[in-house]
Amino acid sequence: MRLARLTAALVGVVLALPATALGRGEFDPSHEFELHDWVPIHLGPLDLSINKAVVYLLMGAVLTCLLGILTMRWKVVPYAGRRQAVGELLYDIAQTQVAEQGLPHKAIRLWFPYVASLMLFIWVVNMLGFIPLPLTGETWNGIPVWGIYAATSSMSVTLALALVTFVFTHYEGIRWNGVRRYFRSWIPDVPKALLPMIVPIEILSQLMRLVSLSVRLYANMLAGHILILTFIGLIFVFETLVAVPLVGISAVFYIFEVVIVVSIQAFIFAILSAIYIGSAIEPEH
Repeated sequence: MRLARLTAALVGVVLALPATALGRGEFDPSHEFELHDWVPIHLGPLDLSINKAVVYLLMGAVLTCLLGILTMRWKVVPYAGRRQAVGELLYDIAQTQVAEQGLPHKAIRLWFPYVASLMLFIWVVNMLGFIPLPLTGETWNGIPVWGIYAATSSMSVTLALALVTFVFTHYEGIRWNGVRRYFRSWIPDVPKALLPMIVPIEILSQLMRLVSLSVRLYANMLAGHILILTFIGLIFVFETLVAVPLVGISAVFYIFEVVIVVSIQAFIFAILSAIYIGSAIEPEH
């Protein structure tokens, strides 16, 4: 009930505060995903500029650390309170539903912290993307415009996260099996005449893991935000009784994204990372 009331209140804030569309005099949801340099930092061809996505990622990292500290640092005693209950729930999901499902037993101790941190970080960043904040970089009558933005709706962010898992996967595969045995495990037992066709396909399938991880998270978060922003924009465009049902529709999409999509995408990214690393460590399985 408390979560439902909080979600409803946030929806009300989003709808009540000035929209970016009003600041421009026009509405285009794609403008919400434009990234402009706030603090330009260029080192030769390397662009390290601070923009909206970077700020959201930094906030997500800080909040993830705080979430871990506040929910995990407690004395193990029965019925210690809600904080311990939440910590135990998060730990149980990360342990039994993510790590143990994808990693071999011998690798859980090493890679459990990674997949658990990955799940919590993506969940926090996704949730942060549905909290209205004055970080649009625009003003309306001198007042900062509030809006919603998810860093994971940027392909560069999700690709970077997927690339970390991709590198760790092949590093662990080589470390546990050796170079020859690991890369030999990619190729199934087929006649040698078929190897010129099979080898490129297997290499492509490994690269597609990188694409599938990044695109799945990016596409789901981008689509959800575009739908919400579109319905909110239509409310201000119509400004009549036609806008009344649009409020309800946008609220439904908002709640669906916050309650379901945010958690599912974080869970899927983490468990696929565990599965990829686990399959590299024990390719015969």
